[in-house]
Amino acid sequence: MRFLPALTRVAALGAAAVLAATGLTACGDDAATGKAANPYGLLQPGVLRAGTLTDAPPNVYLKDGKFTGFDNDLLTAVAAKAGLKVEFVGTDFSALLSQVNNRKFDVGSSSITITEARKKTVDFGNGYDFGYFGLDVPAGSPITGFDQLAGKRVVVVQGTVQDDYATGKNLNPVRVPDYNGAINQLKAGTADAWIAPAEIGDKSAADSNGKITVATTQLSPAPTAYAVAKGNDKLREALNKGLDEVIADGTWTKLQAQYYPGRPIPADFKPGSGAVAVPGPAAPSASAAS
Repeated sequence: MRFLPALTRVAALGAAAVLAATGLTACGDDAATGKAANPYGLLQPGVLRAGTLTDAPPNVYLKDGKFTGFDNDLLTAVAAKAGLKVEFVGTDFSALLSQVNNRKFDVGSSSITITEARKKTVDFGNGYDFGYFGLDVPAGSPITGFDQLAGKRVVVVQGTVQDDYATGKNLNPVRVPDYNGAINQLKAGTADAWIAPAEIGDKSAADSNGKITVATTQLSPAPTAYAVAKGNDKLREALNKGLDEVIADGTWTKLQAQYYPGRPIPADFKPGSGAVAVPGPAAPSASAAS
């Protein structure tokens, strides 16, 4: 009988070891299952949370309570190729990239031009669009070109490549947090010019009841792309793959025609990886170069 307690202790230790091993295996299985269910490290499995803007048509904007525009509609199509739904959330452009890298958003969608400085904060997918700088001025302004801005009160949206351009030209720009702020300054006559993304500048002028005109445009030096947190290669690669697929199936061409009718496409611009032919009339051609 003296041996029974010892045997009991041995049996208990053995059972504990089995349970511990089982627990470790279960934890490992749970981790593996979690990674399989959320391969892109999203804030919510199966849902791509996208930071965007509300006031920048035709690129990104809010209409009848729904986020839309070329960039957002394209992202919805790209995400669908990866089996993901998109949840859009409005924010200010000046905060967008840091919010993406801090994982408040899975992706940034706002005609974000790829620059070396921005690459220090986020990673970019392949370029999906090109862009022009537009120069919007109050109606009746004598300004007709970017070379006439010295000494003028020039407004830009903070943190944009237009901000970078104005700063690089030593224009000492007036920075506002959003596009509505820039438009209001032109309408009120408190700014002489607004350096804008050309498509947004065109739409703003058209909607201004004659108070704003477009003086000129010039091609932006780099493509636009979706931004993801640094190191999230799986999501970036999935978006790149989806982008090539929507280029191949004609969605990219359709959205170009819908949002930018008649806009020429530079001959040397190739969306996505560049390995997929662009179908339809919106395909780049030498005659469409600008």
